[in-house]
Amino acid sequence: MSASRCFSTRSFQRALRADALNYSPFRHCSSAASQHRRTAPPQHTRTLHTSSPVFSRPKSTDRGPASTEDTQTDFGNLDVLGNTPAPSTSIDACTNDGFHLNSGLKMHGCGALLIGGEAFRWQPWVQQNGRLKNGKGLWEVGKEAWGVLDLVWPKPDLLIIGTGPQVIPVSPATRKQINDLGIRLEVQDTRNAASQFNLLATERGVQQVAAAMIPIGWKEAK
Repeated sequence: MSASRCFSTRSFQRALRADALNYSPFRHCSSAASQHRRTAPPQHTRTLHTSSPVFSRPKSTDRGPASTEDTQTDFGNLDVLGNTPAPSTSIDACTNDGFHLNSGLKMHGCGALLIGGEAFRWQPWVQQNGRLKNGKGLWEVGKEAWGVLDLVWPKPDLLIIGTGPQVIPVSPATRKQINDLGIRLEVQDTRNAASQFNLLATERGVQQVAAAMIPIGWKEAK
């Protein structure tokens, strides 16, 4: 009886050692992973089409009958400044020796300096022996020609210079004199300069835009 019990105990111990030798954590992990792969739900692959869809041409280009509504806007006839009165210093006409202003003032034998709603007779060539070009052919006047601009306050933001019948580039010295006063400068021939002054003075006001105009019939002294 005792021998039989000992034999059974030894057999049980050997069985435990065999189980311990056969046990491996990696085997269990591998088995679990295999089981997970077997039980994982199937994944669906989504295909993206990179080609652009094909749109068919319209069968007709007819837009129907023309509208007869009275509320239609004709942008060709739209004038946003139509109800804005022109300044009294706007230029109605450029003559060979002067200008006609909207106020009814007619200036002859001189240029025009238009600042802050006021018109001044302007003859910058008097101090320069009848010349407005320097030795390099650039339009240049002395500092004394801008005396009114130096005194007026507040100063305009922009000065439009009309150089006569044709555009003449302004010399760096004259440009610097104007810019040092904090005023931007734009140069054109007198006809175009007058048109631009009328537009900008109406739109922005005579306090913001000034003009210095030479008559369209001006000729340099020889």
